[in-house]
Amino acid sequence: MPTPTIGVFDSGFGGLTVLRALLPLIPGAHYIYLGDTARLPYGSKSRETIVRYALSSARFLADQGADLLVIACNTATALALDDIKSNLPIPVIGVIQPGAEAAALSTSKTPAILTLSEQRESKRKNPRISPMAPPRPKGSHVLVLATTATTQSHAYTQALTALGLRATEKACPLLVPLVEEGWIDHPINAAVTLEVLRIYLLEALAEAPDATTLLLGCTHYPLLKPLIETTLRNLHHPMRIIDSAEATAQTVAAHIHTNTTNTPPITINEPAITTPPTCDFYATDSIEKFQRLGSNFLGQPLNKVHLIDLGG
Repeated sequence: MPTPTIGVFDSGFGGLTVLRALLPLIPGAHYIYLGDTARLPYGSKSRETIVRYALSSARFLADQGADLLVIACNTATALALDDIKSNLPIPVIGVIQPGAEAAALSTSKTPAILTLSEQRESKRKNPRISPMAPPRPKGSHVLVLATTATTQSHAYTQALTALGLRATEKACPLLVPLVEEGWIDHPINAAVTLEVLRIYLLEALAEAPDATTLLLGCTHYPLLKPLIETTLRNLHHPMRIIDSAEATAQTVAAHIHTNTTNTPPITINEPAITTPPTCDFYATDSIEKFQRLGSNFLGQPLNKVHLIDLGG
């Protein structure tokens, strides 16, 4: 696989954050991105519908010559990963396991047990915790923000629990529409999004007051990271923020370089500078809207956008 063709799909624009992270890691690759914008959002659909949509998107990319498929959608990964793997003859990588592993790596960088003074401070802030309770591992509780379908699947809880972490999943159904409609840049619009984030985070932290790691369980959410950081500061609850898009890009890069001879490993901190990547984009709805909104997610103009029909 000297020059890999990497297929990436999402229900819309969020998967472009995964592509954005991939470009500096594997710059010599050819990328095919599919945004199933006619059928978004996947997050509010039934499992059967999500599997059907995801399979049609995956098959399209395989037919276009993809050597490897990236499901750049948390909802599709949670509900359709196994179905896609069993129906395609190429490697398939989702976003949930890489995100969970990145969270585990992040939490391992903190001391294993709360100190006595930290336990007292935790008790002062959280009086409902029994003073006789055994000390908990510091940093082992991960708060996951995701779509309703992803949280209902409990895919992140399963992945994080398998890695020895505790997880609290919070459904945030309004965030994807707010990002898709661009309510993150203009001060007035951003104020609305900040209030929505404040409510979601207050509710989530009431359930998980000891969580120290926040995992962005939707590929739309990296665009909200500055607003999330602002909200956490205002709530006086600092947290490490894990971007599953970046973690997925690292996993894809590791797979490509492991299966490509004479290719040194590449990390996000050491981007390769070789042949510029080439990208073809496909959308199932308005090309103009895809180019306009997609450029915000990718961080650069979108060229070569083709309109396709995947059916119902």
